[in-house]
Amino acid sequence: MTLRADASGLFAIATTPFAPDGSIDTASVDRLTDFYVESGATGITVLGIMGEAPKLEPEEALGLMRQVVGRARVPVVVGVSAPGFAAMRSLALRSMEAGAAGVMIAPAPHLRTDEQILGYFAQAVEAIGADVPFVLQDYPLTLSVVMSPSVIARIMTDHSSCVMLKHEDWPGLEKISTLRAMQADGRLRPFSILCGNGGLFLDFEPERGADGAMTGYAFPDMLAVLIALHRAGRREEAHDLFDAHLPLIRYEQQQGVGLAVRKYVLMRRGIIASDAQRKPAGRLSETARAEIDYLLARLALKDRRAAL
Repeated sequence: MTLRADASGLFAIATTPFAPDGSIDTASVDRLTDFYVESGATGITVLGIMGEAPKLEPEEALGLMRQVVGRARVPVVVGVSAPGFAAMRSLALRSMEAGAAGVMIAPAPHLRTDEQILGYFAQAVEAIGADVPFVLQDYPLTLSVVMSPSVIARIMTDHSSCVMLKHEDWPGLEKISTLRAMQADGRLRPFSILCGNGGLFLDFEPERGADGAMTGYAFPDMLAVLIALHRAGRREEAHDLFDAHLPLIRYEQQQGVGLAVRKYVLMRRGIIASDAQRKPAGRLSETARAEIDYLLARLALKDRRAAL
């Protein structure tokens, strides 16, 4: 299941379930993997930013990757971003050997100029091998690296192994339109665009040309339906569904506690046993938990998936 430039649908960004003592909850990993597939995900991404990858020991990361790859019935993308290329190469090659479909690489936070960005990805491809398909992660709000459409186009042109853009710029709708226009007039080869940001702009991203989402909102089953509605041209239904979930999507986007919100909802849904995170971690107050419960109760009036 090698990652291809025509990938579409929902690639769920997987959280990493932990037990209250901080150990990886392998039973919850299996349940979560099954849940993503049963929810309609066309792929799963592990060891991303929201998967708390930097908090894992190297062997833990490998074990988690192998567990998900071995269980999932869909392509699995592995986040391999690392401070140095040696670690990136090791994880990328081991992931592909284990059966991963591809890897995801984010720009290092210290990059500032276009030439630095282009040079970095040239070295990254040299490190992991030009035969390893990879996702280019564009997430300036967290990584502080701004990649213009022209830089993204250069990376895509220079490296045929870059088959997907994970688009998380904000605002970023015009970037999607610009890239698709470059493809339409023959200046840029085809590649997949999947969008993140917790689905916060998934009401309009498919209309701008996105192929789907790569994100981890706690209702991946809703995201899969939303993408299908867009594909079917059922615009009003798609926006109605999105609007019903928007208050919870917005609440989950709070800096510092967004993952805590997501894990709490997944726990309430019975998918993971605990909403524990590894330290350092943001925590939800009892007031915040009550607010989430209130949002879920209101959402359940329009979407029975939220009736917990």
